[in-house]
Amino acid sequence: MNARRSIADLSADVADRAESFCRQYFPEGRRQGNYWQVGDTSGAKGQSLAIRLQAQGGRKAGSWQDFATGEYGDLIDLLHERLGSVTLKETLREARSFLGEAPCPAVPHATRNPEPPDAASGKRIARARKLFAVGKPVLGTLAATYLQARGITRLGPALRYHPRIFLWRGEDDSDPPQSAPALLAKITDNRGQITGCARFYLDPSTGGLAAIESPKRILGQLHGHAIRFWSGKARSDLIVGEGLENTLSVGTALPEFDLASCLTATHLGLFIPPPGIKRIWIARDDDEAGRNASQKLRNHWESLGIACGDLVPTMGDFNDDLRALGKDALRRSLLGAMKAQSLEIEDR
Repeated sequence: MNARRSIADLSADVADRAESFCRQYFPEGRRQGNYWQVGDTSGAKGQSLAIRLQAQGGRKAGSWQDFATGEYGDLIDLLHERLGSVTLKETLREARSFLGEAPCPAVPHATRNPEPPDAASGKRIARARKLFAVGKPVLGTLAATYLQARGITRLGPALRYHPRIFLWRGEDDSDPPQSAPALLAKITDNRGQITGCARFYLDPSTGGLAAIESPKRILGQLHGHAIRFWSGKARSDLIVGEGLENTLSVGTALPEFDLASCLTATHLGLFIPPPGIKRIWIARDDDEAGRNASQKLRNHWESLGIACGDLVPTMGDFNDDLRALGKDALRRSLLGAMKAQSLEIEDR
């Protein structure tokens, strides 16, 4: 299949989900009949740009026109404009990531969480879903500034941003809540259902994490689940990491791999792999907690027939490696480690 045909197929697949696409990337717009209307390709409020949601009168779903500028095209063109100064390859990767939001295949009984959430957990999960739903795409926001300052370019629909999220600073929640901007990351199970929302509170004056106790907080249920980033291709390999920034640092160097961030070493050791995975690369910290979590995972997964390999940073963590060594050097280091361990696995 040639590149032109591949892009055409991808465009058609995205057009089949035109309204979801619009709500994801142009949340400031609104539906008017068979069209989604927004101000311009940057996503500003307004009505100058119209996106057709369903095929009608011989015209394809997903086609759009900006009546103020005369620009027009399909949803791949529009996504390219929305993302800003990125390459076509990055735009196609983002489109595939968007399509990867479809529910995963049915989960085998052995990998399911045997205990359904209780009433209290159910309420927290509902709140997490509501919180993530009100978030906006991270591009052009303080959340993107935070990640890009760390050298991270691997983003995706699992991330959103909100300029004002309630924040309780006291342990007993007796003080009135304040608000702060936050990077939001959705936690999902193997069926693609949201079970939680991680919040990374940010400081607008520095672009970094807010100077508060525990700027990283979780709402909902994380046990066995993860924040997921798909490459857009069906793969049998999966990279599973601890912190979000570390996992995305590995993903920045290896954009062709699927990722799952478990946020902590403890939850890394509890992760339930999705069906179809044949090999898992554990991107862990080089400390006792990381080693223990890795060993726990190896013992469990290898008993299920899933091969495992370790990815260990040269410096303190993978984000340190990314910023100090650069994306290309980190990529060479990771691929070298993978190649060496793949040979060891084959010899067993």
